[in-house]
Amino acid sequence: MSIVKIIPGRNGLLRGLPLLLASGFVLSGCAGFSKDGGLNDVKSLTQKHIRQEVVWPKTAAEQQLAETQVKALLQNALDVESAVQLALLSNKGLQASLFNLGISEADVVQAGRLPNPKFSMLYARHNGDYKIEQALTFNIFSLLTMPKMLEIERLNFEKAKQQAALEVVKLAYQTRLAYFNAVAANEQLAYSMQVKESAEASAEMARRMVKAGNWNQLELVREQGFYADASQDVLAAKQKQQASHEALSRLLGIPVHQLALQKRLPDLPDTMAESAQFQQETFEQRLDIQAARSHVQALAKQLGLTKATSVINVLELGPARVLEGRRGDTYKNGVDISFELPLFDWGGAKVARAEATYMQGVNRAAYIAANAQSEIREAHGRYRTSYDIARHYHDEIVPLRKKMLDEKLLRYNGMLVSPFELFSDARAQVASVKTYIEKLNEFWLADTELQMTRIGNLNALEGKE
Repeated sequence: MSIVKIIPGRNGLLRGLPLLLASGFVLSGCAGFSKDGGLNDVKSLTQKHIRQEVVWPKTAAEQQLAETQVKALLQNALDVESAVQLALLSNKGLQASLFNLGISEADVVQAGRLPNPKFSMLYARHNGDYKIEQALTFNIFSLLTMPKMLEIERLNFEKAKQQAALEVVKLAYQTRLAYFNAVAANEQLAYSMQVKESAEASAEMARRMVKAGNWNQLELVREQGFYADASQDVLAAKQKQQASHEALSRLLGIPVHQLALQKRLPDLPDTMAESAQFQQETFEQRLDIQAARSHVQALAKQLGLTKATSVINVLELGPARVLEGRRGDTYKNGVDISFELPLFDWGGAKVARAEATYMQGVNRAAYIAANAQSEIREAHGRYRTSYDIARHYHDEIVPLRKKMLDEKLLRYNGMLVSPFELFSDARAQVASVKTYIEKLNEFWLADTELQMTRIGNLNALEGKE
């Protein structure tokens, strides 16, 4: 880097300096901290997808209010919506992400402020002769680039808001999945214990029948095998219940022993979302497409700035005065101008990098948009299929198993069938209910995933790609 200094006499540059500084002060006054830190914009983005309130408690009073809301929610058994609200209040990972808003807004304010002036001084003395140079310089090139930098940081701030909105809806999505899994695990454990009790009674009766000489060892072993399998299912159901509750506890940010959930999964809805209308609305609302568009716009601005500053990125101007001679001589006033000479670096590499980054952003945005339609159709297909399967179990299979058990009970009361046949049908009936719970849970998971396609790619949101 080379520096050129010019110390002319009095000229018009000094007269123009106040005007440049004044324009800089005007620009610096344009950027300031907002009252909400961008949270209201995040709420506007997320309220299209969730009904819960997004909270960012920064002061002690706000944190106390959030804790009060958490305690109020824990007073009753949580449904899925209250679980999401609890996560938005208590999840510290989300709160950490929201502070990115504060960081990004600070960058905006910083970009709108003038850089500090620089004072330099040279002092030399020899045999009573002095040489003193004093200069107060200011990087006036920053005034030229300030509007562009300010615009870029504002775009980055908008991107930070969109990213915060994504974090909010991602947490809501994960909480809904974890909640449905936890409630389904509770139901599965309850029905597994019913099967175990039935199998235990059947095995005990088999032992008595063998002891009385009415049954052989093969029939006894068969009933004991049913009991052993049922006991194993209970253990597996308990482990699944514990894992699902711990997963939900982590998302909610509260200890697992404070969790109190609804006893049953929600029933199947009467109507379903129509595919064509849902696809159209979802494509227009996807936050990842909006974020990619904002990112490309910011890159375009950055590319323009890089081209403008690739040759000269330092131009400093300021008043200066020089004393040369005896100490009592008068100072010579002038200006100090310094700028970088592009002898070695013409900025070509910086421009090439910025162009490559911009084209990378453009292609990534196109990739996201192209895949969105396919992802929406796939999610809706899974939602539709899981609904049909759960509805079939609810309307056909479970009632048929119940009818078979009722008929078998009538015949058992008439001494027409053995108690073991009754136990077998009872286990089959309970198993059909367990399968229905599993299919109902799969439907609600598919419904949650379908709602998430309004926001973006599920794998990307889960950090899987």
